[in-house]
Amino acid sequence: MKLLLAICLSVIGFAVPASAQTPAKALFGAKPDASQQRPAPFGSYSKGCVAGAVQLPETGPTWQAMRLSRNRNWGHPETIDFIKDLSRFAARQRGWNGLYIGDISQPRGGPMLSGHRSHQIGLDIDIWMRPADRLNLSRKARENISSISMRRAKGAYVNGSWTRAHHEILKAAAKDRRVARIFVFPGAKVQMCNDEKGNRNWLRKIRPWWGHHYHFHVRLNCPRGARGCVEQAPPPKGDGCAEARQWVADILNPPPPKPVDPSAPKPRPRRDYTLSDLPQQCAAVLQSN
Repeated sequence: MKLLLAICLSVIGFAVPASAQTPAKALFGAKPDASQQRPAPFGSYSKGCVAGAVQLPETGPTWQAMRLSRNRNWGHPETIDFIKDLSRFAARQRGWNGLYIGDISQPRGGPMLSGHRSHQIGLDIDIWMRPADRLNLSRKARENISSISMRRAKGAYVNGSWTRAHHEILKAAAKDRRVARIFVFPGAKVQMCNDEKGNRNWLRKIRPWWGHHYHFHVRLNCPRGARGCVEQAPPPKGDGCAEARQWVADILNPPPPKPVDPSAPKPRPRRDYTLSDLPQQCAAVLQSN
């Protein structure tokens, strides 16, 4: 394995003596385009890569890719299809002409230069909470414009920018069979729990998580037949509303901090992954033209 790693790094232009210590984020972040391979995700959402990724066009009839300088508008073909489908639904909502799309993945996935651990296999999508009312933004504008926060009281509640359209777009995403989970801030989950009067099964996929008030994060299931892909564990049974309400209660009335054991060893700082930490197929993904 170490010999294969050294050969691959030599081919893609990295010095062999330093290869074992080269952070994988530097290797994957240096690739400007996708590998010429059959599309396939390898590994897990936070520890893997993607072969044969497809680039989401910068602008489409119902979407725009944002922050183009990051070059993170690449994903598995199933991800690109999902974005197009959801954006068409969003375009039918009042005040929306489609979606603003944030990070998907780097051209070959893998760890990001920013250190963000998710989005590594082309099956994660950050979708802005800001209604996409204009789809003619220039590249420069897309670097400078920001999304809009939906939270109030540190995420315990939604604020006045939250609309029924947000609910309906998240609902449509959650009901899609391709979707494994969607991450939003706790107050949004509770608001949807309070507002939904119909079938509540889709709420199970909506999971509260820190942040996620400027965007919501959609995570797709591994595509059928993708044997090198590690599935997201299914969410707990039930609609998850009670758990979200408890999360909100803890925001409003934080529990006392746990006592610190002075004799406990200090946690080790998280190190950067190297190529040898990733699935072995990722060396071929980097090596491919």
